[in-house]
Amino acid sequence: MKGGQPDFVQDMFQQIAPHYDFLNRLLSLRQDVCWRRRMVRRLNLSAGSRVLDVACGTADVALEVARRYPQSLYRAVGVDFAPAMLVLARKKILRAGLSSKILLAAADALDLPFADETFNAITIAFGIRNIQDKRAVLKEFFRLLAPGGTLAILELVVPDRGWAQKIYLEYFNRVLPRIGRLFSKHSFAYSYLPESVARFPSDRDFRGLMTASGFSNVGCRRFTFGTVALFTGKKHQASRSDT
Repeated sequence: MKGGQPDFVQDMFQQIAPHYDFLNRLLSLRQDVCWRRRMVRRLNLSAGSRVLDVACGTADVALEVARRYPQSLYRAVGVDFAPAMLVLARKKILRAGLSSKILLAAADALDLPFADETFNAITIAFGIRNIQDKRAVLKEFFRLLAPGGTLAILELVVPDRGWAQKIYLEYFNRVLPRIGRLFSKHSFAYSYLPESVARFPSDRDFRGLMTASGFSNVGCRRFTFGTVALFTGKKHQASRSDT
């Protein structure tokens, strides 16, 4: 067990890394690009901002941050526990000419090697469901955020009810695993995906975890027929009466 994540999860992402971007675009009909852009827009970074992207994968979020906030961003840092993902991420960053704006590191989400209050924003896209101890990782994020900072969490979720839920479950449980196995040659990864999404807490419960971890102004927005949730929260800006 590493960082509250079963060892097989790290091995799985190591194996699917070469096909990760292609399958994300294919299986989401390229909506994953739009979802990340929505998350990054919510950050509203000011001059000199430092951003941490956890479970950064191949650096899609870090690249979007660097492109959207060229004047405001001081630096984005991407961390992931799968070295194979970071190899691909470095290549993408170099091709984009953004190596001066994005740093990468192999790190455990529950034991991040940064000082308290280092970052103005923290993001994690489609990664927190793989971390078993969600309360602990939220507290780690809270530790790393500067006062006034924003946490943004993007995650796949099951639609609440109705025709969207039926279509989603049919696609996720039957179609998606077959396509994933066909292209990635990994027999388990794309069966694990719908299982992990089904186990993710309800919007209300997850917002409660964020609030219990210290975040304020906690909110959740769903889009694409309720299949994706964007959770956001702020670290309280200390007032003079608090000090």
